[in-house]
Amino acid sequence: MKNRTVYLVANGDLRASANQKCETEQLAMEALLAKALCLEGWQVKRAHGYRPEIGHSFIDSQKYGMEVFRGIPSDAPLIVAEAVWQYSHHVLPGLLSHRGPILTVANWSGTWPGLVGMLNLNGSLLKAGVKFSTLWSEDFTDAKFLQGLRSWLKAGIVRHPTPHVRKLGRASGQDAVLGRRFAQAFRRRQAIMGVFDEGCMGMYNAIIPDEILHQTGVFKERMSQSSLYAAMLTVKDAEASAALRWLQRKGLVFDWGKNEKTELTRRQTLTQLKMYIAAVRLADEFGCATIGIQYQQGLKDLAPASDLVEGLLNNRERPPVFRAKTRQELFKGEALPHFNEVDECAGLDGLITYHLWKELGFDPENTLHDLRWGRQYKGKSGSRLIDEYVWVFLISGAAPAKHFIGGYKGARSERQPSMYFRLGGGTLKGISKPGWIVWSRVFVQGGKLHADLGLGEVVELPKAETEERWKLTTSQWPIMHVVLPGISRDEMMARHPSNHIQVVYAPTQAAARRGLAAKAAAFAELGLNVSLCGKD
Repeated sequence: MKNRTVYLVANGDLRASANQKCETEQLAMEALLAKALCLEGWQVKRAHGYRPEIGHSFIDSQKYGMEVFRGIPSDAPLIVAEAVWQYSHHVLPGLLSHRGPILTVANWSGTWPGLVGMLNLNGSLLKAGVKFSTLWSEDFTDAKFLQGLRSWLKAGIVRHPTPHVRKLGRASGQDAVLGRRFAQAFRRRQAIMGVFDEGCMGMYNAIIPDEILHQTGVFKERMSQSSLYAAMLTVKDAEASAALRWLQRKGLVFDWGKNEKTELTRRQTLTQLKMYIAAVRLADEFGCATIGIQYQQGLKDLAPASDLVEGLLNNRERPPVFRAKTRQELFKGEALPHFNEVDECAGLDGLITYHLWKELGFDPENTLHDLRWGRQYKGKSGSRLIDEYVWVFLISGAAPAKHFIGGYKGARSERQPSMYFRLGGGTLKGISKPGWIVWSRVFVQGGKLHADLGLGEVVELPKAETEERWKLTTSQWPIMHVVLPGISRDEMMARHPSNHIQVVYAPTQAAARRGLAAKAAAFAELGLNVSLCGKD
């Protein structure tokens, strides 16, 4: 810290189109951050520059990341500044070997989004055992940010209070007993997690080492996405058309156009439904109780997006799928829990939650979301007035129709943004219904499985507020408006070890408390280190 120079890196996407579009937002954020550092008497040295041959200045591969880090003094103070989604593995090798203080920073914005990227990187560093500090701000002039920045510049560390977190004790109530008995039976029964290629978008934090996963009674079946694509080619046109008719009868609206490059087309939807049918058949063939499709690497160059597929898989009411030869219906009346972006931590959570909620007699449909962004809201929520911090939970399409106001009739399928999804494909977009949820996150730290759990209330917001939140994030994706009782914005950011958060509804607030107690006890019985967060 002697020469008062901070090195800065900006990690980005693998996809050049995304990096090019996000460049302006990233540079604007860096300018504000550099100004804040300058006012503290420090200068910023960006460790890599604009490359005209590719049209942006982001680190866009692990190869380039290693090259950049070779030019950074190993003991220099280093900031990873994020205003965009980023692939953590691009910079993980350099951060693992860096000896100077590390600070991850994101702008408080839902736009591309840097908050989600930073949380993924934080989760990856936590799993890897890398010491780091983290900060976030809307404009990098607020007192809390500046206090944290000064602490880091002086001592190389920022500490955030997390009074909302408490370790789970040994509960003796009826629901805890049910949870423990469920877990014992779950482990004895054993289950297969189908993984269609591992490590999506550099999400190192989303990979559970086999030796600690096995302790829960779950085992991976590693499958290639090339197998999924090959299976898609065997699905008949008539089968995809039948699935489409089923969805249209249920009221799902498809926002079709004719321009393949910018609009959702009927052909893209039919190809997605072939992926859906193929995925169910492969899960049956390999005996998978849950599956995860990577898509963003590999399949993105072959087929439309997998998100509509994922949303259908996570819903018990979905187009029927039959074995190709015997015409036996597969997983009849059941969801096939899907973990978006092959996030195995979410996959383990989702599988346990699905079957535990059935044991409790609750609707078991669950999904992950991005912990995308949020802001204070004061005004009407249905028939009442609220003044709460309302989070935007958003995911690229994997949310089940059961979660939406109006179900399939309240849902639309819109084309994925072309900057991320070149070959198109539709989402399963809807507004999550008001009610009580249990949220959770399974994560890896110190070579062990951990889990944070808490209660949340999904609130209804006026149409104009919802539309504005969609506009400020990604309007094609399903949205959930969430209040987290007893947890401030900054406490949540300081603690949450992932870009993803798992959610499941309960019939009432009292039922949610029951579910929370049962799920916490089940996780603990399966060997996870459990913490309860917020008010319960």
